[in-house]
Amino acid sequence: MSTTAQPTQTWNWTPQPRAFSLVQELVNTFLSSCRPAAKLAEQMKSAAGSRFIDWVDHVRIPHIMAHDLGLAGRMIDAGFNRVVMPGCDDCFVNDKGIFPNLLLSHERTLIVAIKVDSVADFLGVWQVPASNVVLGEPGAQMRMAQAFVSDEAELWVIERHGYRGYEIEAFDPKKAIAAMRHLENLCRRPRKGDDEVANFKSAMAIIDASIQDIGRDWTCDLFFEAERRYWQRKNRAAQVQKARQDKLGLGWANHDHHTYRSSRENYTHLIAALEKLGFHCRERFYAGAEAGWGAQVLEQPIAGITIFADVDMSAEELMGDFAHAGLPPREKLGTIGLWCALHGEAFLQAGMHHLECMFDWHALKAQLESEAHIKTMDPFTTFPYLRQAFTEGERWPVEPRRVEALLAKHQITKKQADEFLKRGAVGSHLENLERNDGFKGFNQHGVSQIISKTDPRKLIEEELEKVGA
Repeated sequence: MSTTAQPTQTWNWTPQPRAFSLVQELVNTFLSSCRPAAKLAEQMKSAAGSRFIDWVDHVRIPHIMAHDLGLAGRMIDAGFNRVVMPGCDDCFVNDKGIFPNLLLSHERTLIVAIKVDSVADFLGVWQVPASNVVLGEPGAQMRMAQAFVSDEAELWVIERHGYRGYEIEAFDPKKAIAAMRHLENLCRRPRKGDDEVANFKSAMAIIDASIQDIGRDWTCDLFFEAERRYWQRKNRAAQVQKARQDKLGLGWANHDHHTYRSSRENYTHLIAALEKLGFHCRERFYAGAEAGWGAQVLEQPIAGITIFADVDMSAEELMGDFAHAGLPPREKLGTIGLWCALHGEAFLQAGMHHLECMFDWHALKAQLESEAHIKTMDPFTTFPYLRQAFTEGERWPVEPRRVEALLAKHQITKKQADEFLKRGAVGSHLENLERNDGFKGFNQHGVSQIISKTDPRKLIEEELEKVGA
């Protein structure tokens, strides 16, 4: 699907405090009624720096409870719209922000379902009795199970792979095996080598084959499972935090967005691959003439994936269809172009620049530093409804051929080249994000500042100044 990008001013995400307050009220009511779930919520914060509310996939509200609290009218007033979805005829959805769906049901208890990467892993970690039946076969596109229960409330866990409904579909073993095979192919796709266009074409062929067998949305889910694995192997902060979340059986289901960096030459290839996976273009970003970079935000609503696609660009290019028209190469490299020249395309050899997940910002910062000596950079967003910060950048070694090519083109100095060869260059981060009031947007000014702070040339100069070189 090719969707022309819209200028920045056509997207105006705003906090949705009424909707957030309503969801918070329901979640608090649930936690006060289900002690095992409340214990989980406490451990999410103390052991993983995370908030229970950020993991909620949906809430099933008994009709009698909804009637007594006047919830139908309150949900509509708060911006939720009544829709019919597979497996639910009475579903309330709010697309103005990031919110779980609210379902009216004939159940007798209040049910909250939280997102996990693997239902089986969660049930195993928490030793949920085998008598609790898992709905959906292993390898299915959606699985869910009851985890904890009290007289008034139930906690369920749900595992999704590019499916947003609530109906357990008939199991197709051929599709399940095909999904496993295509995940392997995505994990093994060629990334290295000088012929980057050929590697993009190879990735597109693997994506096409998967879409033909299991559909676009499931393919998108598998693609980003492979991407997170590749990135995580190269980022210690990611390894530490993933292990902390896996101890609770959660996985990376709290991801907020995945960030890619691209050279100008390959930007249209990146966008084409993402659109093939079902993404549509959302808002654009421009950091200003001094910073010299911009970004296209893309979203795949069924798979629940958001992308930040960064590239060096000018203000004039922002107002054109830069995501599809193409950006010609230029001699001077900005922060994004230099990163790609040092490490490779984020879609290919380098892997993602960072993954951003939703956390309790202060808790995660303190825990990573005290438990693993992983420091966090100064926050670049400190709004009441949005707080963001990177962990300190992880250095990657740089291939000599890349440094030599940059030096030959006079795009770096001899001193910078020597430092890159000796010490490597900053490659990736984990981003700590906290959202409140369902705010779905980003802080353009703050993002601009942090990108400038991660420019490898500036970091080299700052370090040399400290040692008096």
